[in-house]
Amino acid sequence: MSDEPKPRSHGRMSISASARPRALMEETRPAGAWTARIVTLFPEAFPGTLGLSLTGRALAEGRWALQTIDLRHFGIGKHRNVDDTPAGGGAGMVLRADVVGPALDEAAAGTPADRARWPVIYLSPRGRPFTQAMARSWAGAQGVTLLCGRFEGVDQRALDHYAVDEVSLGDFVLTGGEIAAQAVIDATVRLLPGVLGNAASTEEESFSAGLLEHPQYTRPVDWQGHRVPDVLLSGDHGRVAAWRRAQALALTRARRPDLVADRNDSDAE
Repeated sequence: MSDEPKPRSHGRMSISASARPRALMEETRPAGAWTARIVTLFPEAFPGTLGLSLTGRALAEGRWALQTIDLRHFGIGKHRNVDDTPAGGGAGMVLRADVVGPALDEAAAGTPADRARWPVIYLSPRGRPFTQAMARSWAGAQGVTLLCGRFEGVDQRALDHYAVDEVSLGDFVLTGGEIAAQAVIDATVRLLPGVLGNAASTEEESFSAGLLEHPQYTRPVDWQGHRVPDVLLSGDHGRVAAWRRAQALALTRARRPDLVADRNDSDAE
């Protein structure tokens, strides 16, 4: 028998698919950890980028938990069909209500009925836009269930019956909701206590004050003839804060005027 040490897993949690959420099985998880439950046809897509960097370290440390629920386990018949042709005709396929419904029932097990404490979300291009304020709200909940659509979408009856909230990343269409789910989880998890090394980072970044973030600089002071603005080297914290505020406002007016359209001069300045 070899005495060589076994390779380490770098402390990352392994994520495996199951019909029942992992919290409902024999496996234990840190009590009270914020949890994302993902209903998906592709559980192998997770954790994906969520297993890297700060979110991955926080996952390994038990600051949050990730559970996948495989839609295929709830499929109908010998071949576990999950979709069918659209009623009324049309292209593509639609995820069946009698498949999505049981999966959402499993996802709901052990969660509070109050949606403020545990939102249930369908990632959909027709949903209301995802925002930083939404991420903060979700971070204050106990967890979130995310339904990842495929094909032409989900039978409306399932969305209505479970009062699922539809949320969109923007005015574009993806092949499925898995990438969108990772994006909104990342935006939410980084707001959980202890995930970021510097809590002040979340207070100064884009959208936190309703403005885009000011430009950032670091060493070297002079690069390719471009210098770090002198005010940032002045050591005068008041001047630095005023400069950053002015830069953030100018960038927002140029790139996202919709964010400052309702501000009066005192708010904007």
